[in-house]
Amino acid sequence: MTIIEQAESAAAASDAASPTDHESAVDAFADRMLQSALATTDLFAAYLGDRLGWYRDLAAHGASTAAELAERTGTSSRYAREWLEQQAVSGVLRLEGRADGTAAARRFRLPVAAAEVLTDATSLAFLGPLPRLFAAVGPQLPALLNAYRTGGGVSWAQLGEDAREAQADLNRPWFGRLPEALVAVPTIDAVLREPRARIADVGTGEGWSAIALARAYPLLCVEGFDVDAPSIAAARQHARAAGVDDRVFFHLADGAELAEHGDFDAVFAFECLHDMPQPVEVLTAMREAVRPGGPVVIMDEAVAEELQAPGTEVERLMYGFSLLVCLPDGLAHPSSVGTGTVMRPSVLRRYAREAGFAGVDVLPIEDFGFFRFYSLTR
Repeated sequence: MTIIEQAESAAAASDAASPTDHESAVDAFADRMLQSALATTDLFAAYLGDRLGWYRDLAAHGASTAAELAERTGTSSRYAREWLEQQAVSGVLRLEGRADGTAAARRFRLPVAAAEVLTDATSLAFLGPLPRLFAAVGPQLPALLNAYRTGGGVSWAQLGEDAREAQADLNRPWFGRLPEALVAVPTIDAVLREPRARIADVGTGEGWSAIALARAYPLLCVEGFDVDAPSIAAARQHARAAGVDDRVFFHLADGAELAEHGDFDAVFAFECLHDMPQPVEVLTAMREAVRPGGPVVIMDEAVAEELQAPGTEVERLMYGFSLLVCLPDGLAHPSSVGTGTVMRPSVLRRYAREAGFAGVDVLPIEDFGFFRFYSLTR
């Protein structure tokens, strides 16, 4: 039994518990809060290391002193020393040589495994941008408090560049594996291989999903749709850099407007439906925009079928995103249904029925991070 379970079990029996049991439960929960504080410290320290380029520099140059790191990155040597020591004390960096040497001479190394997680944007283990997403919430805490009191919201636009780029960077490695996942579904793969096939990528963000599909299927034309202007601008730049801008086009448009852009051979929405204020309207537009027999695919968080308490770490993480980012963004828009990150399969099935679909099937794509693929049938 974990510390948390011990605390919850003791709390549930508090009326009959002895003073000793109560003290143990208090100690256990106090320890949980302390561990959370330590984790928060690590998260914000990682934000500094990411944004100042310190992790990337250490990955490139190996063991370094504070002065060397600061000189190469154009930062403060004193702050660099404090950060390096904190990272070593926390077990992220390795202190090389004697710990009792002079502060100026101490050298710190970023282990290979940590370097992959923190700096390798192609790795499926890449979590370097994650601190950026949570750090973006900090300046908006007063606005979040107000939203929680009034029922209003805090939009992605308010969270700003850190949040937008972090979301795109976190999804990019997984979006790069989309062709490998979809090739396992013959009916979808066949559509994508058709010469001059035209598909829609709803909620495309910075376009990495559209670009990955276009690169894997050289005869495919992809049109991405998103309501965020900076994301669309970035997506167009990424498409030019990838050399696919002759077949990948991005529109600053709501997914509910999809049918206005003509018939598509397939329509996708990757990791975005739960953010949409009116998902039924978007699903209706997707149904109307796809040609008869064309696939309609939703990829969203692989949360449990039902609420379970206590839940898994995945559920805890998804509720964290929902509390701080996705639900406040959804409720920042008029007439929002307020889905939140934890869109359970039953909720998606209800949305699909209301949008005119006959059913929802889970596609046989497994081991794809935190995500689940759904096929909506007509």
